[in-house]
Amino acid sequence: MTKTHKITRALISVSDKNGLAEFAKKLAAFGVEILSTGGSAEKLRQTGLKVVEVSDYTGFPEMMDGRVKTLHPKIHGGLLQRHDNKAHQDAAREHNIPPIDLIVVNLYPFRETVERGGDFEKCIENIDIGGPAMIRAAAKNHDFVAVVTDTAQYDSVLAEMQKHQGATTLDFRKQLASAAYAHTARYDAAVSAWFSAQMGEVYPDTLTITAQLRQKLRYGENPHQSAAFYVTDLKRAGVANAIQIQGKELSYNNLNDTDAAFELVSEFADQPAVAIIKHANPCGVALGADLLTAYQHALACDPVSAFGGIIACNRPLDGPTAKAIAELFAEVIIAPDCDNAAREILSAKKNLRVLLTRSMPNPHDQDRVIKSVTGGFLVQSRDNIVLEGGQDKLKCVTKRQPTQQEMQDLLFAFTVGKHVKSNTIVYAKNGATVGIGAGQMSRVDSARIAARKAEDQAKSAGLKEPLTHGSAAASDAFFPFADGLLSVAEAGATAVIQPGGSVRDAEVIAAADEKGIAMVFTAIRHFRH
Repeated sequence: MTKTHKITRALISVSDKNGLAEFAKKLAAFGVEILSTGGSAEKLRQTGLKVVEVSDYTGFPEMMDGRVKTLHPKIHGGLLQRHDNKAHQDAAREHNIPPIDLIVVNLYPFRETVERGGDFEKCIENIDIGGPAMIRAAAKNHDFVAVVTDTAQYDSVLAEMQKHQGATTLDFRKQLASAAYAHTARYDAAVSAWFSAQMGEVYPDTLTITAQLRQKLRYGENPHQSAAFYVTDLKRAGVANAIQIQGKELSYNNLNDTDAAFELVSEFADQPAVAIIKHANPCGVALGADLLTAYQHALACDPVSAFGGIIACNRPLDGPTAKAIAELFAEVIIAPDCDNAAREILSAKKNLRVLLTRSMPNPHDQDRVIKSVTGGFLVQSRDNIVLEGGQDKLKCVTKRQPTQQEMQDLLFAFTVGKHVKSNTIVYAKNGATVGIGAGQMSRVDSARIAARKAEDQAKSAGLKEPLTHGSAAASDAFFPFADGLLSVAEAGATAVIQPGGSVRDAEVIAAADEKGIAMVFTAIRHFRH
């Protein structure tokens, strides 16, 4: 038999008053007595509803700027008393504490106050105390009390009451209680994170991570794995807060790859840029005078791997670029925006997912990156070093200096390499990748794989020689031996950028000088695992 409990008395105290009046009217229609506080009570009275002020109900006035109003035995006794416990009921009768069967509470707008730039004292005053206490009390006593913490729950509560003649079932109250504890946990986590930041604690003793379910996914990386997509409060432009304007539901791999693609193109604010990603690694990245040119050059790097890839743009998608992309089978396009011509062209490809972010993320952001390991998390700051025209930060260690074009391509290749799985070698020419070697245990293998793919593309395109001839090459970490540098030279690169710092740097520099290669050190490593 379904255990139901009739709602006879409700306490309403909310900061978000959207939909409140209509909800309260429907509660009253079920014969529910309504208790309320401050602004909520005033809002309900304006609609003609009969409302009992909490201060009148408790016989104790609000005080201390509203800090003390619901922290009273008559409120918490009403929420916490068990109806099947004789001692509880005897105490309730002795002290005149009627039961409260429903609370509707959402908390002071702490996160919103922080986001608006509130000063320290303003933020402190927006830390709710009475609200979380009531929510936790009601959720603990869910056998008899329903707790509503979100305006989105109003309709389901009314539907439940309609179905059960003004009552709620135990299963329904358990669902509400679970949501309530998640609500207060998220709230407390926001306060904790803010307080840690105010104290300058980058890595506090206790790290609390909360996120909201955005989407239950069909499966994870593979069909036998379950998965879901959760989003945090981080307001960074990207896949987590993009608007999907068309296409199939996003998969786990779509989301992971799209994030990688968009983060990459965000590095290039000054020029149109396009990145094509496959399995979280770029198979082509290019800059251009316009988006179409950038796309064409990115695709030319490895058109075979680009099939079924993710395409990211750092400029609004236009008609000519959309028309070119439509000729390729792609899984996802992500861009800050999309003009009407592009929308019309892409609408013919019903399964193609198109995501719009409205803005670009800042590659200098200082946010944290979190990765799970068995039994814990690894937390680090974002790899946000950007060599924007930073020749003055580089050290040329060879006899030959890079030309101006080589230097531009070195900086471009090194930036792309930051987004390629280690070990990484990236060849670039005229602002476009012409060969990418990713994720190999040996840096020599990465160099050779990238060169071989460039050779295959040259043959396919009918070119006399691979575009790696005369290119600039970037390595995400130092060359531990000269063999990696020699492999790059064999591919035809004429300039190299790398962090430096190997005990055999002198051997590597000597090999570069022997081959007539210009080489610069950055003293910056870009491992990506």
